[in-house]
Amino acid sequence: MDPHGLIRRRLRRRPEKSTPAWPAPTLIFACATTAEERVARRLGLAAVRVGVRAVNGVPEGRIVSFGVAGALHDGLAVGDVLDATRVVDAAGATLWEGAPLGVRGARNAVVLASGDLVHDAAERRRLREASGADAVDMESGVLAASGRLAGVLRAISDVPASAIEGVDTTVRADGRTDVLGLLRWVAAKRGSAIRSIRDALAALHALEEALA
Repeated sequence: MDPHGLIRRRLRRRPEKSTPAWPAPTLIFACATTAEERVARRLGLAAVRVGVRAVNGVPEGRIVSFGVAGALHDGLAVGDVLDATRVVDAAGATLWEGAPLGVRGARNAVVLASGDLVHDAAERRRLREASGADAVDMESGVLAASGRLAGVLRAISDVPASAIEGVDTTVRADGRTDVLGLLRWVAAKRGSAIRSIRDALAALHALEEALA
């Protein structure tokens, strides 16, 4: 999830591409937020903003879960791009399994489907041990339940040491930035919020570079 209006403004400065360099003409890229959607559209991909936890609905067609994710262990760093081969629940049960999409430089990974933002380092460790997953997001499980998930492409925007508590208050359920929530979060968290914004920018840049 990437809730930051600053990210949206920074990414808007770069020109859009008319056609995707990565061969994905039949895939629909499902994005939680406007920032993730902008990255996909700039790459020339067919993008749909599904909102947080895909509350806007799941689009028709073959879907790729696209955006950022949180790392569940220290073996991943901000900006690492993941090309998932499985989506699992908190107990490690498989919700979806498939071949990686073959994105250049991406790491194969297992993604945990969560209904909540996971910000606590101890909780990340617990979920890692219980599920065997590498990273967590809040949309892939819903998309997997449609039966039309074709893959998961996510870039790491936060790690166990990151301080992201409250970041979920900065984005509306439909994926648009909650400006007042963002201002309150930055005022409350200050340096932690700035670092989170920078890390989210780095993750989105890495995702774009991997598909360029």
